[in-house]
Amino acid sequence: MTATPAKAPEPATTPTPGPAPTPETGKVSQGHRRLLTRRDRLTLGLMAGLPTLLHVALVWLTALASIALAFTTWNGIGFDSIQWVGLDNFRELFTNNPQFWPAVEHNVVWFVVLILLPTPFGLFLAVQLDKRIRFSRVYQTAFFLPVVMSMAVIGFVWQLVYNPDTGLINSLIGANKPGHYIDWIGDPDLNLWAILIAASWRHAGYMMILYLAGLKSVDPALREASALDGANEWQTFKNVIFPTLRPTNTVVLVVTIIEALRAFDLVFVFNKGAQGTELLSILVTNNIIGESSRIGYGSAIAVVLLVISLAVIIPYLIATFKKERRA
Repeated sequence: MTATPAKAPEPATTPTPGPAPTPETGKVSQGHRRLLTRRDRLTLGLMAGLPTLLHVALVWLTALASIALAFTTWNGIGFDSIQWVGLDNFRELFTNNPQFWPAVEHNVVWFVVLILLPTPFGLFLAVQLDKRIRFSRVYQTAFFLPVVMSMAVIGFVWQLVYNPDTGLINSLIGANKPGHYIDWIGDPDLNLWAILIAASWRHAGYMMILYLAGLKSVDPALREASALDGANEWQTFKNVIFPTLRPTNTVVLVVTIIEALRAFDLVFVFNKGAQGTELLSILVTNNIIGESSRIGYGSAIAVVLLVISLAVIIPYLIATFKKERRA
């Protein structure tokens, strides 16, 4: 009788500890995934929900209300006085309003001036500051300071500069004597250009920061390769650096167009949109909160302004999304 060999004892296995339950919920986390607690969800809901509700209420609902009111007449007293008039407000706007087309022209002039004067100057400042000269931080702060200042403050400062009696400009050119005053704000032939100088003073600092950010993203190897090829500073900028700033140029163009369309603060502070400084935004304000409250007519002007703005913004957003998908 043969004895069967005894089996070797199997090694003892220690049980692998599973994922521990979270103390807040008692639920088991899956791997490294962390479940949000009820408190986290409440915090995220408040942080994301409240700004979203405010944005929808103050921006989207008011915009939709303006579009609806553009087809009505309303004096702002009681909802019973709202009357549907269809396209009559737009017909009157395009045919019988002597201020509409001058306002459109002034908005176009505003854009042309901003794109031709402060934008190249802002690029020049950015190129110089990108060379890391001494006290570059001080210069950046000095040129960017008007951007962070309130438009009302900027208007007040430039009103002092343009003052016919004691203003800086008239004092320098000797035009502050009786019979030789130059009324920079009251003269319809000068007031728009005077305000545009103040707007350009602010806009140059804005463009400087945008271009400076674009220049910081340029690959230094491109500059080195251009220098090895014997290119001077101007040739390097024209043939190497400026083509790489194409995305920044697109942003600058869109921002400048929006700035020209939303121009309001400076003009209202200077002379409340008097003759020579009519803008679309000024017409909207004068018709909605003016002496003769025509909310429907003012909303029609606001809709025209919105359509022009969307015609600029939507192509930019489409191009940006296409670029992100390719990346």
